[in-house]
Amino acid sequence: MCQLLGMNCNTPTDVTFSFRGFAQRGGNTDHHADGWGIAFFEGDACEDCDRGLRHFVDHQPASTSPVAELISRYPIKSRNVISHIRKATQGRVALENCHPFVRELWGRYWVFAHNGDLADFAPRLHGNFRPVGTTDSERAFCWIMQEMAKSHAGVPSVEELSITLRELAAKIATHGTFNFLMSNGEALWAHASSKPDSQILYYVERKHPFAHATLSDEDVSINFADHAARTDRVAVVVTAPLTTNENWTAFAPGELKVFAGGALLGA
Repeated sequence: MCQLLGMNCNTPTDVTFSFRGFAQRGGNTDHHADGWGIAFFEGDACEDCDRGLRHFVDHQPASTSPVAELISRYPIKSRNVISHIRKATQGRVALENCHPFVRELWGRYWVFAHNGDLADFAPRLHGNFRPVGTTDSERAFCWIMQEMAKSHAGVPSVEELSITLRELAAKIATHGTFNFLMSNGEALWAHASSKPDSQILYYVERKHPFAHATLSDEDVSINFADHAARTDRVAVVVTAPLTTNENWTAFAPGELKVFAGGALLGA
């Protein structure tokens, strides 16, 4: 299965530390060597979201990709980040099949990445949202975008959109493992598979008082207190915990969680 990494913050933050360990899972500490990608939302176009987007994908393994090396050293600051390391199940190893995928709806970019395998998922898609590649993941994203456009005339509130996504995710999950991350620059939505025997998701919230953390995939530590203000909040979502000394919380099977401002909404 693929690997997912999502970050949501209340202030622009770089993902360098988390991404450094995460990238090692792309062919070094794990066997996910079929490509990778990352997307950063940026900008101050409106008060509640960032509309600008930096999007990088590569069909090479993340642990040896020169693009991944650039990202691990270049502290791009963002309030919403989604990254993915691919283990191909459907679709050949190619750039067009690398996550995360990006589409426009209601004048905003939407980013999506999936971990899992969907069997016999062939929804009818109209002209506005069609896959470029051949993955089940991109088909699922296109269908979600299509159904969101049908359900809402314009950008809904985070709460309204969460209700819609729960309904759509439950339908797709009947076809197999469906862990996904999704963002529009305003919030981060994370859905865990409903299959009890599959990978799920884990999250951690970093806030004052910040502590030390050590990567699981590399012998690197950081004291977050040296890099964060007292008011900073950061939420990180992954398929497997990135650090050995933080309290990662597992999602329940079939659960959709929403993070905004670096915190779990509804908690």
